[in-house]
Amino acid sequence: MFDDSAVGNHVICITMDSCRFDSFMAARTPNIDRLGEVSRRYSYASWTAPSHHAFSMGLLPHASPKCVLASEVYKDDFVDWEKRTNLQGIDFKTFLPNLTLTNVLEKLGYETVGRVSMPVLNPNTPFARGFSDYKLMTNHNGFHEMVEEMELPEDEDETYYYFFNLGETHYPYMLKDESLPIISGLHGVAKRITDADTPITKMSWEEFLTEERMRMLRDAQIKAVEHVDYQVGQIMGKAAKGRTWLTVTADHGELFGEDDYFGHGPIFHEKVFEVPFVEGLIT
Repeated sequence: MFDDSAVGNHVICITMDSCRFDSFMAARTPNIDRLGEVSRRYSYASWTAPSHHAFSMGLLPHASPKCVLASEVYKDDFVDWEKRTNLQGIDFKTFLPNLTLTNVLEKLGYETVGRVSMPVLNPNTPFARGFSDYKLMTNHNGFHEMVEEMELPEDEDETYYYFFNLGETHYPYMLKDESLPIISGLHGVAKRITDADTPITKMSWEEFLTEERMRMLRDAQIKAVEHVDYQVGQIMGKAAKGRTWLTVTADHGELFGEDDYFGHGPIFHEKVFEVPFVEGLIT
């Protein structure tokens, strides 16, 4: 039975959009390292929207275990929410029929707050449903604003679930370089497709995919991870110690020229699915 006398943890889930595993591992992340050992996991999808739909169901990137039935993996994913919330005996039937994590958490007394950077997750999309407080940031690189706004009260009567989708690690990786082409995702393509004066790209594939540019962009993603780590340090400074659970991962990876690919989305390649994953209690 669910123990309603237990004090729930605040839960924070950070998804670094497009952050591939080896970029994360190449970065200096002293704050995130305090959570525990980073593992290599795999996204359920190769681009933002469907990957986040899996997150909304409580399914974080998986470890791709062998000789295990899929049903056992899903069961373990659901049970892990007892560890994150510090609430034992959660009635997981409350996932049905919506299959929405925020509905479960709200029934447990959580304020559910979503802050996203990608327009494909704007408040009109299915992912936004179920959050009591949800906002698309006006700044693509708005993680610092998300952190400034967040509350993590010590009061046991208030419990928060924060979901942060970060644009810092997404192309153009915080670079302010006007020579880079405009490379839109699904939202941007739909926005520009009838506008002949606003091309989706500004240079040819051969001109864009050079070894020097790919190295520069990957280095920029690594630096963006280090910026994220600094902001995670700010969260740790604000956290209710001993009752704030933090998960840091990515929604999918990225290609930097490997096998003549760049980016993510309609690409089948291991580097698009390979993501970092680490979580733990802030103490």
